Amino acid sequence: MNTPNRSDDPLEAGQGRTDRDAPAGTDMLGLINDCVHCGFCLPSCPTYVLWGEEMDSPRGRIHLMKQHAEGEPLSAPMVEHFDRCLGCMACVTSCPSGVQYDRLIEATRAEVQRDHPRTRRDRALREAIFAVFPYPRRLRMLRAPLRAYQRTGFDRLIRRSGLLERISPTLAAMERLAPPLGRAKRLPELIPAHGERRATVGMLTGCVQREFFPGVNAATARVLALEGCEVLIPKGQGCCGALSLHSGREEEAQAFARRAIEEFEHVDAIVVNAAGCGSAMKEYEKLLAGDPEWADRAAAVSAKTRDLAEYLEELGPRSVRHPLPVTVAYHDACHLAHAQGIRAQPRALLKGIPELTVKEIMEADVCCGSAGTYNLMQPEAARDLGDRKAANVTATEAELLVAANPGCTLQIATAMGARGERIAIAHTAEVLDASLRGVGRDAFLAGR
Repeated sequence: MNTPNRSDDPLEAGQGRTDRDAPAGTDMLGLINDCVHCGFCLPSCPTYVLWGEEMDSPRGRIHLMKQHAEGEPLSAPMVEHFDRCLGCMACVTSCPSGVQYDRLIEATRAEVQRDHPRTRRDRALREAIFAVFPYPRRLRMLRAPLRAYQRTGFDRLIRRSGLLERISPTLAAMERLAPPLGRAKRLPELIPAHGERRATVGMLTGCVQREFFPGVNAATARVLALEGCEVLIPKGQGCCGALSLHSGREEEAQAFARRAIEEFEHVDAIVVNAAGCGSAMKEYEKLLAGDPEWADRAAAVSAKTRDLAEYLEELGPRSVRHPLPVTVAYHDACHLAHAQGIRAQPRALLKGIPELTVKEIMEADVCCGSAGTYNLMQPEAARDLGDRKAANVTATEAELLVAANPGCTLQIATAMGARGERIAIAHTAEVLDASLRGVGRDAFLAGR
């Protein structure tokens, strides 16, 4: 499992940059023509909900895609409408015609990435984001200065001054979204099962999850072990490629995917606790379908990738659930509910905890505005969506918000703070961990 002296960047390590890296051809016009323009997608689309603009709906964007497929060059206004899409896939689940909008927007964004000349400022911002966020080691280097920045109170001063907003809305969004940081404890490569071993699983630790929410990974590993799983955590793992894949950076995503496949293909199941990451790994089969050397390996890894809630429901409970008398609001992460179709499993796990009450959030299918890098590249729209989600969370009067994606956690916590409100937030794994270990209600909420 160790990969000494391996570059953190799979492209630098020599994976990627070959002619065969192009994904399998997408029949754009065929997929586009599946759309019958019925409009069922409109109320599910976050940007249409915000602005009521046809070209900022899935139907409108598909119309633009058709114009381009028939020969109209990519223009700045056309690309702007594509950029404004969150890629939340709510339209996919609401479409009665089975339109594969997810494939359409990813293929379109890949073409934009290849062919559309962006402004120097836009290019610089995008390259800066993708030079840091998919690389855990680089994120780790930011921890110490960020902790110092937060502990001195300089963060509050900067926010009050509005300086970053004047320099760059993206930088201001990054600063607002940064979570309070404690010390990150590294997990061992092997965590034995408690009692008789039921399964051996590999665990993806992620990038933002690993560096900003290490407690979620620790809780995930403990829950799996308590349920009888031997947990393997490959030391050489890096980014799964989710951010790159969902932003049209195909070659980069393919390189990350190959590295992840090498790290995880030897395990029976791969458990993922971040919705965007799990969605991306389940797409490896499509991503590398055009590569004869990797296609079968990619398909095998996709087939054994499971979200944590999905896997635990399949496995079935073994350990005793202790009472946890708390009222929670469960947030559906888009890449869990829409991209993976996982809605019932997290709710079932939570409802299996004695004395815990689950409340539903209004407009549950409308994205919170995180969407990978969306809240950095489209901060105003993301802020409006975050405020909408925060208001709906507040309306539940729950004590705890449960979310299964680090981006959602950051986005909603920031939106709640902007409203002068606060709610305890936890991952599904952390709630289960508290119940399995018998952590009391007050002690659990105090750590949120």
